[in-house]
Amino acid sequence: MTTVNLTEYAHGAGCGCKIAPATLENILKQTPQHTVFSGLMVGNETRDDAAVFALDDKNCIISTTDFFMPIVDDAFTFGAIAAANALSDIYAMGGKPLLALAVLGWPVDKLPAAVASQVLEGARKVCEEAGIPLAGGHSIDCVEPFFGLAATGMVKRENLKRNNTAQPGDLIYLTKPLGSGILTTAAKRKQVEEADLQEAIRWMTQLNSIGEKLGELPYVTALTDVTGFGLLGHLLEVCEGSNTSADIFYDRVPLMNNLTQYTSRMIYPDNTMRNWQSYEKKVSGIGTESLLTLCDPQTNGGLLVCVQNNSQKIFERMMIDQNLTAYSIGSMNENRENVIRILNG
Repeated sequence: MTTVNLTEYAHGAGCGCKIAPATLENILKQTPQHTVFSGLMVGNETRDDAAVFALDDKNCIISTTDFFMPIVDDAFTFGAIAAANALSDIYAMGGKPLLALAVLGWPVDKLPAAVASQVLEGARKVCEEAGIPLAGGHSIDCVEPFFGLAATGMVKRENLKRNNTAQPGDLIYLTKPLGSGILTTAAKRKQVEEADLQEAIRWMTQLNSIGEKLGELPYVTALTDVTGFGLLGHLLEVCEGSNTSADIFYDRVPLMNNLTQYTSRMIYPDNTMRNWQSYEKKVSGIGTESLLTLCDPQTNGGLLVCVQNNSQKIFERMMIDQNLTAYSIGSMNENRENVIRILNG
């Protein structure tokens, strides 16, 4: 089969394809929900990761969809990343995935059907790792390729985690380093070191399945995942939804290896600046590098976890027992004008 570089067929890449936060807010303001559904526990009013509907007084169903244009050239890897990213929304609610449906857009006059099959196979492998079937889906012929999943999950009502329930004094943790947007942009420009790209791929294909375990922990007060709006954007959603503020110690924020060699050359996705334009009035202490990393659109980034400060040791021990690292990056505070302060930035 002829080698196909998928990123050459799309203007966007991964979660960097997201509509800018300010634009999305304007869209949603113009589409108000008039009907109240008593079983709908989480809708779009808090910009949470997925919708949640109560089946009864004990169990809830989680529903989400996520899709984007190719973030890497290899079809199998693209499918795997897109699948892991979509399932992250289930985990970010403290839930367990049940099944997924494929969402495929394919320019059939430009790209072979066999390449699309590889995309599906990559997604199927990740779904099998999550213990769920890729049970069907829908496809269309379109100008640019895109792929993702519509995923369904379950969560016990008592284990449901939201992004708007953080409390002042909570500690903030991140479960993956930042930098996937920068490194994949460097790859698209043919300026990335292969080892650096492979590190980004390793993180982007790693399931955030620890989220199901976090749902069982009462001292985890709020939970979300970091994707296209960058760390700052998703932390702002937590702050504004919870009526809190946050301090981030930039020297504690984990970054992917060798990221400075790319940020020093101003290699970053276009959405980085669109993200910043949406946040700049709410953030203080930003620096040249921290702007590029904290606003970097992540694809299947880590979970952002708010933990009661008196449970720090037990939480960190639990993560070690799960063979995972939880990076302590800051704390939640009372609401203030500068919603997020970057310290050491």
